[in-house]
Amino acid sequence: MSKGEETKEAILQQAAQLFTRRGFFGAALSDVMDVTGLEKGGIYNHFKSKEDLALQAFDYAVDLVRQEIAKAVRDKKDSVERLLGMIEVFQREAEGYPLAGGCPVMNTAIEADDAHPALRKRAQAAMDEWHTFIKRTVRLGKEKGEIKPEVDPEMFSSVLISVLEGAIMQSKLYGNARSMDRAVRYLNDYIERDVRAASV
Repeated sequence: MSKGEETKEAILQQAAQLFTRRGFFGAALSDVMDVTGLEKGGIYNHFKSKEDLALQAFDYAVDLVRQEIAKAVRDKKDSVERLLGMIEVFQREAEGYPLAGGCPVMNTAIEADDAHPALRKRAQAAMDEWHTFIKRTVRLGKEKGEIKPEVDPEMFSSVLISVLEGAIMQSKLYGNARSMDRAVRYLNDYIERDVRAASV
């Protein structure tokens, strides 16, 4: 990695943390300068605008979560265990890992609702990716007899993500992990009772 690439990576890392905590509109370019230690020109050597930086920082943040999900499911062949591995990643997000400030997709989706269509589109694409992973996992699990045939992939995916993202929001709002702990216990019980197929 060249010196310029290292600098750009460092800017993205710091900006991703900043935007996840404060939001695109809540963080000024001066805040980016403060966290990176660079002047405006040093930042704009690597990014065309603040919007360009925000989009690339969002992609960087989502990729960190993507890597965590990949690690969590890598060695799990059973479909249910892969779903439980993904839940663990969301639980860690509520604790500030891999980024302080919660879920970059949820934060961006809320902030960029109508005010920033490019960021909103990026958030939708990331959310679609998670839904696709969950639905594919459920369908495969049904084919392998690991998941009950009556489980609807669309509904399961929607409920799973809604519960987890809602728990992250409450954990941030109240400054503790109680909501997430309850959500994870509920989801684990639900999956074991109503999703996992009975062992033959």
